[in-house]
Formats: sequence, structure tokens, C-alpha cells
Amino acid sequence: MSSLTTPAGRLGALARAELTLLGRSKATLLTAVLIPLVLPFSLRSFVDGMDVEESGLSVGLVLLPAAIGFALLFGVYSALVGVYTTRREELVLKRLRTGELRDVEILGGTALPVGATGIVQSLVLVAGSTALLDLPAPHAPHLAVLGLLLGLVMCAALAAVTATVTRTVESAQVTTLPFVLVSMTLSGLTVPLELLPDRLASVCELLPLSPVITLIRGGWTGNLSVYEALGALATALAWTVLAVFAVGRWFRWEPRR
Repeated sequence: MSSLTTPAGRLGALARAELTLLGRSKATLLTAVLIPLVLPFSLRSFVDGMDVEESGLSVGLVLLPAAIGFALLFGVYSALVGVYTTRREELVLKRLRTGELRDVEILGGTALPVGATGIVQSLVLVAGSTALLDLPAPHAPHLAVLGLLLGLVMCAALAAVTATVTRTVESAQVTTLPFVLVSMTLSGLTVPLELLPDRLASVCELLPLSPVITLIRGGWTGNLSVYEALGALATALAWTVLAVFAVGRWFRWEPRR
């Protein structure tokens, strides 16, 4: 039996093809690679002006989760919305469905190169933050890893959901804006939830990216209780399941013309 007839073989072949296409798209590479690495530096002066020490945080413990959050937002979510939309409009997705590939394999294989890029970016950001911001070793690394993996899956699923209402690659800049802006301002990226009023923080904790940032930051501080970690995990899983259901129900495989 050929290895390409197995799910792993089919996923690998599609992922390699997508990686080649990703390397040829300068716009996608800019969104997926450069923006997430540059944006955190613009926050440094803003974070320096906050009293993060009063909440038991440091500049590094604010900037690193924010940087990983930017990688998820721009390197995974925004980039994948453009990829899914392009592949749909060019009839690539439709042609793939006529072969052996299942729907979940098509969407998953398309997302694999971007997801791998997000992991590499996160590792680079961790190494850079450790060297430049005197960031200590994580006290609960399993929480940080769990948060990153959940963030990757969730952002990929949400990207597929957003692609259903995105007509063209150009319009993806508009359709991705609500999730990006809400996550940047209210999910703990620019301002940690610990610094917000309790009532507002309780609402913001329920946003999709908030539990991901909470788990990543908690992985370094080690201050998350079991109850808080399970709560963040449950919220992230709920959003992921909801997004996967929406993809299965409403994802469009035909061009929106």
C-alpha cells in the first residue's frame, strides 16, 4: 500500500505542497513571519509605563505572552484566512475534494505549514525574551505548551470560520479585523488582565484568546491555581469545539462569486 493512501501520507503531501506555495507568497510571508516578530518591540515603551510589578509581573512576563499572541493572531489566524480564501477562489479546495483527501485532511494539511511557522516563531520569541528581558525559566512549562497548542488549533479553526464570510483575499484584511482588535485590546496582550478591574477582567477571560494567554503567562509565573488552569482550559476548548462545529456546518468549498 502506498504511503500516500494513509492519512499521514496524504497530510504530509498536502503540507509539503502548501509549504512551497507559502514560500512563494511574499504577502503571506510578511503577515506570518515578520509582523509577529516586529510588533512586540513597539509595546516595550508602553509596558515600561505600567505598574506591572504590583501584580507580580515583569516586563518580560508581559511582552513574551503578548509576542506569542501576536504570532497566533497574525502568523496563524490572519495568514490562514488569506490562504483558505485563496485556495477556495482558485478552486484548489474543490479539486482536492475529488481525490482521496477528506475534508478535515484538506483543512488540516493546509494549516500545517502555517502552524509549524507559529511554533518556530514562539521558540524564537522565548529564546529572545530569555536573553534580552532576563526572563526566568517557566515554573509550569506544561501549561505554556498546552496554551500554545490550544491557541494554534483554535486560531486555525477560527481562520476557517472567517474564510467562510471572506469573499476575496483583499477583503480578508477587513473580516479578520474584529477578532484581531478585540484580542489585542481585551485578551491580555497589550494590557494584562491582572491590571484590569475585576468585573471587566471576568468578562475578558471569556474571550477566545484570553485563556491561551493566561495559560502561557501562568506557565512562566507558576501562579495559576488548578481551578484557574482548568477554567482557562475549558474556555479554550469550548471556543475550539464551537469553531470546529461552525466549520463543519458552514465552510464554503465553492468560490464566492
